[in-house]
Amino acid sequence: MIVVNAVISSNPQDIAALQSAIHTMEAASREESGCSDYTFSVELNNPNMLRITEKWHSVEALKAHMATPHMADFQAAMGAHPPASLDVTFYEVTEIQPF
Repeated sequence: MIVVNAVISSNPQDIAALQSAIHTMEAASREESGCSDYTFSVELNNPNMLRITEKWHSVEALKAHMATPHMADFQAAMGAHPPASLDVTFYEVTEIQPF
């Protein structure tokens, strides 16, 4: 499993302006083959921080996701409202344990 954790520093106005693009991106990504989870969230204690959490069955599924039209559309929307910073980390999970 591949887990993606993205942290986007922005501002509430730009995050609000991205709402439609975020909705489309979540819905389309969740329908993709190999996607287990695709969720955007805004930190409760810091409304300037937008997070994306993704779970993919394989690197190949993630690569296919990166080439989708909805990814291109989302990147264009982000380009119209550029973040102050963007940090994306990918993790390859080999074992999942219940907590």
